[in-house]
Amino acid sequence: MSAFNELKRQLKPGQIYRRADLARWSNTVDRHLRQLVKDGALQKVYQGVYAYPRTTSFGKAAPEDCKLVEAFLKTNDFLLFSPNTYNALGVGTTQLYNEQLVYNRKRHGKFKLGNRTFNFQMKPYFPKEVSKEFLLVDLVNNVNKLAEDQDVVLERISQVAASMDASALKKEVRRYGGVRARKLFASFDDKGVS
Repeated sequence: MSAFNELKRQLKPGQIYRRADLARWSNTVDRHLRQLVKDGALQKVYQGVYAYPRTTSFGKAAPEDCKLVEAFLKTNDFLLFSPNTYNALGVGTTQLYNEQLVYNRKRHGKFKLGNRTFNFQMKPYFPKEVSKEFLLVDLVNNVNKLAEDQDVVLERISQVAASMDASALKKEVRRYGGVRARKLFASFDDKGVS
């Protein structure tokens, strides 16, 4: 079997591959990758990162965001979520954003992977999963970056905070709150809100 055919045989639908991962099955990996991209078998999503798309009844499916980010970062130590998630908190945010936030410990900046934009932000601490308490704290941390009326959003936060689990919220503020978030949630305590 030729090295090219061996490389094609190793590819699995829906998976993301780095060039280095594929080099073990090919003696001329760059030439083979160019051929696979030209044939449409692989999609180049970033320099050295390739997707082998799944075929559905609607055509080729885009790769999963978490798999893209994991291949790009070479780790699964990240938190991936959309700023659109803030809208579910009920604090008056309604904007829709066409990017994903990626809290991680390795990269910073906006990167286009495939046809999606990811905003990588280096953070020393972040949870494994998004909770509504974490989202509220994170919203306060980032309220100045959102296309919303900050004063309106900040006014409604006290009402939403009062309806949450107070101990869980305090824990998230201690772990992930910036200066603004710590001051704001402390002021709620002083007023007996949370």
